[in-house]
Amino acid sequence: MHIRKHKHQQGFTLIEIVITVLIVAILAAIALPAYNDQVRKSRRAEAKSQMLQLTQCMERFNTSNSTYVGGPARCQAPPNNFYNLGYVNVARTTFGIDAVPQGGQVNDRCGQLGINQAGAKTSEGAAEDQCW
Repeated sequence: MHIRKHKHQQGFTLIEIVITVLIVAILAAIALPAYNDQVRKSRRAEAKSQMLQLTQCMERFNTSNSTYVGGPARCQAPPNNFYNLGYVNVARTTFGIDAVPQGGQVNDRCGQLGINQAGAKTSEGAAEDQCW
């Protein structure tokens, strides 16, 4: 008489695959927004650094010329793919620099950033202490 040996089937059941996919989806739903927030925060930090560099350049220009007028021509904003940096209210004794978010940065909670000749920092969205 011939006795058959039962072979153990190898592989995954449908339930195991569904549970694994569900766990991965939950982890992705938690991690992806946190990751995107950190990316926006690092882009904002770069724009703030560029704004402070422009502010310093304008102050050096004012020290040499006793006016801020003409400073933007000398202190060109560096290229930035996520913020449009520009001067506002440039006069003999005042100037401002705005950073308007663009592209993927539009969803940043801080919105438009600003700084003036007195060092006053502004943000359109959240409080300044959270954005600066």
